[in-house]
Amino acid sequence: MKPLEGIRVLEVAMYGFVPTAGAVLAEWGAEVTKVEHAVTGDPQRGLRQIGALVVEGDPNPNVDNANRGKRSIGLDMSIPEGREVLYDLARRSDVFLTSFLPESRTRLGIDVDDIRAINPTIIYARGSALGPRGPEAGKGGYDMTAFWCRAGAAATITPPDIDGMISLPGPAYGDTISGTHLAGGVAAALLKRERTGEASVIDVSLLGSGVWAMGHTISLTNHLGQLLVAQPAHANRAPNNPLVGLYPTADNRYISFVMLQPTKFWADVCRHMDLSELADDPRFATADSIAAHTAEAADVLAKTIATRTLSEWSERFSTLAGPWAPVQDTLQVARDVQVRSNEYLLRTGELELAANPVQFDVSAPDVQPAPKFAEQTDEILTGLGLDWDQIIQLKTLGAVT
Repeated sequence: MKPLEGIRVLEVAMYGFVPTAGAVLAEWGAEVTKVEHAVTGDPQRGLRQIGALVVEGDPNPNVDNANRGKRSIGLDMSIPEGREVLYDLARRSDVFLTSFLPESRTRLGIDVDDIRAINPTIIYARGSALGPRGPEAGKGGYDMTAFWCRAGAAATITPPDIDGMISLPGPAYGDTISGTHLAGGVAAALLKRERTGEASVIDVSLLGSGVWAMGHTISLTNHLGQLLVAQPAHANRAPNNPLVGLYPTADNRYISFVMLQPTKFWADVCRHMDLSELADDPRFATADSIAAHTAEAADVLAKTIATRTLSEWSERFSTLAGPWAPVQDTLQVARDVQVRSNEYLLRTGELELAANPVQFDVSAPDVQPAPKFAEQTDEILTGLGLDWDQIIQLKTLGAVT
């Protein structure tokens, strides 16, 4: 049995952030009903191009990643008859999940008090750009603006000699992280309700998630009153530890060493690199001496690693005690044996999707495709007890699709 089996989630949200929370909850076993605009659907469905990457036809990964495993109903909440259908769905739901801004929630009659008047025990979960308080609480935003730029990541990762900034590493980067936070909050609220009978209002914002992700850096720089300056490309090695940094291989790939205790791992690294004569070298015997001779050690490691390919080093380093990793692009990640062994990528129909990172009982989640627009409208309405005459009338009015 999945952890959230029997839990019903009503999702009134668009784009990537809040729908990602619904996708995670669905993979944890909840029944998630996605409400989409009766004519246009979720605007995310129209997202076909990211940079030079263009998706023709279906399936569209830009839709499936945040909407897997849900049911879709086309609904016009601005029509009284459509709003009544929404209220009927809310009466039978455990969680109301929304990304709508405060003004829209009030206008459409779906704010906390509106939904709680129908279902007093429902958990109300809001995802926003900038949080529920403060002078900008009513403003919208995306992960590029609130998570990446405003929360400090862009400025911290961009070297000072670059004009502009380094952008997000990919689409929905901050959305996916923030949506997972929101799903975790919903799970905690469900446990609280089970224990106390109290239903919570949950808030997660892109800004808050970005601050959390940058929290260590923000606390450190704020305490010291100075910024962490990004390193130029190829110069990101620790000044006092040769076992922390990037080293290029013979085939122009990179290996990342992150061994924070150099004396613990130095001899083992030397043996794996055929540098046994340096294993007991007094220059590298203590933390202080390694720090003093870091440049010499890093130079030897760099020259040695440059003599073999990444594949050769990967085989040699398979028994290396210290932490290291190959630097991989996304196509290489998809072929990574550890990714495959742990089922972090799973096939659903024609797509392979990244599974949410939480596994229960050493089992991968059941990843399902996203619904087509309004694919389950009739099923959802009959589940509410409506007969076909009522459903046809709602469709005639434009209340549902």
